[in-house]
Amino acid sequence: MGRVRVLAIDGPSGAGKSTLAAEVVAALTARGCRTALVSTDAFATWEDPVSWWPRLVDGVLRPLADGVPGAYRRMDWSTGTPRPGELVRVDVPDVLVLEGVSSGRTSARPLLSGLCWLAGGTEAERLARSVARDGVAAEAELARWQRFERGWFAVDGTPGAAGTRLS
Repeated sequence: MGRVRVLAIDGPSGAGKSTLAAEVVAALTARGCRTALVSTDAFATWEDPVSWWPRLVDGVLRPLADGVPGAYRRMDWSTGTPRPGELVRVDVPDVLVLEGVSSGRTSARPLLSGLCWLAGGTEAERLARSVARDGVAAEAELARWQRFERGWFAVDGTPGAAGTRLS
């Protein structure tokens, strides 16, 4: 069994990361490549935007690197308050597409085969797309999230570390 290649698709909320990741997975799968997709949205919450990372490393990245399936508990938002939800199993793929805010973080970069940064337009455009996706009730949290990620990306240097940058 070969090494699992990991492609991170990172960028701010509302940039189109999930759409791009789905397209990449579909294209790779159509070519016969065993592909898995894990989104940071399954881990992050409004109050915990990035410190959940060890759960992803221990549950998915480390096992896959060892050639064994991984697993994680997806955040369940059905009650309006995030709580651990269903167990998601991740079979060993040829390529793991890791998608979402902070997927290309500094601590992940040694594990990555590729890092794609998706800018997705202006902050106002991304907020409008996020509100259209998540509903107007989430607008204040989404605006607060944008302020967080602006600082996160500036400190982490994700856009500059990406081998591929898309507008």
